[in-house]
Amino acid sequence: MSGIGHRLDAGLAIIRRDLRRFILQRSRLVSALVRPLLWLMVFAAGFQNVFGVSIIPPYRTYVTYQVYVLPGLAAMVLLFNGMQSSLSLVYDREMGMMRLLLTAPLPRWWLLFAKLVAGVVLSLVQVYVFLGVAALLDVRLPWFGYLTVLPALILAALMLGAVGLLLSATIRQLENFAGAMNFVIFPMFFLSSALYPLWKIGEAAAAPVYYLCLVNPFTQAVELIRFAAYGRVDSVALVVVAGTGLAAFLLASLAYDPQRGLLGRARPAAA
Repeated sequence: MSGIGHRLDAGLAIIRRDLRRFILQRSRLVSALVRPLLWLMVFAAGFQNVFGVSIIPPYRTYVTYQVYVLPGLAAMVLLFNGMQSSLSLVYDREMGMMRLLLTAPLPRWWLLFAKLVAGVVLSLVQVYVFLGVAALLDVRLPWFGYLTVLPALILAALMLGAVGLLLSATIRQLENFAGAMNFVIFPMFFLSSALYPLWKIGEAAAAPVYYLCLVNPFTQAVELIRFAAYGRVDSVALVVVAGTGLAAFLLASLAYDPQRGLLGRARPAAA
């Protein structure tokens, strides 16, 4: 029991540290909300008559474009917070804090899981604040959707956080994070159903673009959230999101192992 208690204490300490950092960085919540709210108030308002949304599952009637993009923008918050957590890991590693943490006499996967859980908690706080502000702007989910969407948000946040963990193991310097934004984050977001239905992509774009959207795990995360917000389960999205998250976390655990992973090939610190 003492070993389990020690693990729990260490995990809670990591989570508390990340939560305290978030509270002290008040501008982080504001910056996390500015991006999706701009899309909701400006982009969606300007294009609601351009992008018609037909009756497609999980909707049972025609919906406005703002209502359609709301789950996708919630997933955007999860995506960018997962990458923000990845950036903080790269920063901690450069400052030596991450290496110190990984030398603790605890399983490496447990330490990484604690970091992942901390990121999920922060993501959920930001998403629900965003949904609350969107409701004030008269863009709402069904009343029960705010509860039924929670498991989907947790699962999607775990997947995107695990991808961020894996990404942080491959980024050697903070300066390289901009490249990750261009080649990972933006393609994941725009090659998805977050902003437009996949059938419309199939009509307007070439077949390779359509199939890239289909195999994009972020597309499945968006659809998982979209269906859950209306009390339904997209079984394909559920399997893809859970499988991708598990695979990414296992690979990240190996990558953070100095004996086997990518950090083991990092340049040695100066004496």
